[in-house]
Amino acid sequence: MAELRTLMRALAVIDLRWSKVARAILLGTGALGSAVALGAASAWLIARASQMPPVLTLSVVVVSVRAFGISRGVFRYLERLASHQVALGTMGDLRTALYQRLSGGPVGAVTALRRGDLLARVGADVDHVGDVVVRGIIPAGISAAVSLLTVIGIGLLLPEAALFLAIGLAIAGILAPSLTARGARDAERDGARARADVTARALDLIEHSPQIIVAGRFGDQLAALTAADRSWQASTRRGAQSLGAGAAAGMAGLAIAVIGALLTGIPAVQSGRLSEVALAVVVLTPLAAFESTTVLPAAAIQFYRSTVAAGRLMELWDQVGGDGERALARAEVTDPALALELDDVVIGWPSSGMRARVGSLQVQRGGSTVIHGPSGAGKTTLLMTMAGLVPAISGTVRGSAGAAFTAEDAHVFHTTVLENLRVARGDVTEDEALRALDLTGLRPWLAAQPDGLATMIGPDASTISGGERRRLLIARALLNRSPILLIDEPAEHLDSAGVAALLADLLTLPRRTADEEFPVSAVVIASHHEPAPGLADQVIELGEVYHQATD
Repeated sequence: MAELRTLMRALAVIDLRWSKVARAILLGTGALGSAVALGAASAWLIARASQMPPVLTLSVVVVSVRAFGISRGVFRYLERLASHQVALGTMGDLRTALYQRLSGGPVGAVTALRRGDLLARVGADVDHVGDVVVRGIIPAGISAAVSLLTVIGIGLLLPEAALFLAIGLAIAGILAPSLTARGARDAERDGARARADVTARALDLIEHSPQIIVAGRFGDQLAALTAADRSWQASTRRGAQSLGAGAAAGMAGLAIAVIGALLTGIPAVQSGRLSEVALAVVVLTPLAAFESTTVLPAAAIQFYRSTVAAGRLMELWDQVGGDGERALARAEVTDPALALELDDVVIGWPSSGMRARVGSLQVQRGGSTVIHGPSGAGKTTLLMTMAGLVPAISGTVRGSAGAAFTAEDAHVFHTTVLENLRVARGDVTEDEALRALDLTGLRPWLAAQPDGLATMIGPDASTISGGERRRLLIARALLNRSPILLIDEPAEHLDSAGVAALLADLLTLPRRTADEEFPVSAVVIASHHEPAPGLADQVIELGEVYHQATD
């Protein structure tokens, strides 16, 4: 019951329109009802034709058979349109709501998850929650409606046969899914964990393979991935076994309905209560009626799969539910001449015990700042704290609401230069794009490209140099129109001339963009490289590396 409440809570997040679900069930009932009616009409037609009556006495039923055959396909098509519209809309709305929740919540709640696990939650788990509509709720509703109508129809011909049909449908529609769900429960729970583990380990191997190979742990990581995959396969096999048990119970229900129809129908014919033609209808109609129950074992598995996925999503939803940790980061600066202000700040990731004391510092409007220090000093963490992406362990950060953080490894997409820039804003014009590239020093490179802004960039910027990649990322940040740019290691892996040129371009952005459409009020750069003397307004040295907290 608690799991069902969790699933309903996940569906309530996107305000699922049950009227659309009811419409899909109604259309599906029309499709499957036409199939049952087609079976009953065909049984009557075959039985009556065997008596060789005048052809005209069969014409109405012949036309009915054709009508039911056509209406079945029409209703099925309309039901698919309606159900998939609901399912796809549910997935899209739920994923959008989750992304909005993630973007507004504290990053520390997300970073505690492995990247692959997070990817599985916003990917496969959202799909599973959406699938419960088209693979669970709608088939169950259709089956219940068609089963009830079929029992009523058979009951009008022979009540005793309707009783056996009701028993058989109950076995196939209630007992079989229950057996399937009970057997699939552990398999689906273990499968969800194994799927997340496989995704996480595969991403680690793909993205960090050089480091893993150098560390001599590639074999261990590959073995762990293989073990996780085997666990996933094992859970899938257990689920298939449960599905098979449910299918067997469904066939038992069908056998009970058909045998019961024969046992009650034959004496009824002998006593004159039922005609021979009607007996064919009573016996053969259940064969079509049980089509509605064959999908219920799979629907039961989908229900449980969706409840597990909903539980994982709602766990993530609750973790990022509040943004109280970011309230201080969004506070206004006390002095209008300042862009950022930190007061007695200690930085660190909430999920770890590592932290560093930064103290107090100020970033002037119209100024440029370089944060310099060795690896592990906390430069990146300080920038993310300034941006309000990571809450400060203690102290106050003001002015982060207008800050844009550009990571060293920010993604460049396999598309054109213009579309890569439109990641910042979908309405970026070509003139804006050219001006941003000009400000970041990429205009000469672009002029040498025959396709200009339509120049294709390879996957993850594989077709451009490291310096060009970083300048493109800065141009994207400019087009975001954030007044404060926080740039992490823009000159990493560049030669000395490239470092000097790039730092000079970036640190002078506040002065060069003062009269632009997207002015930069302050630039803060974290770098291993020291800028040329006088180039930056202030250089902040982070000498103390991260340390393990003792409090």
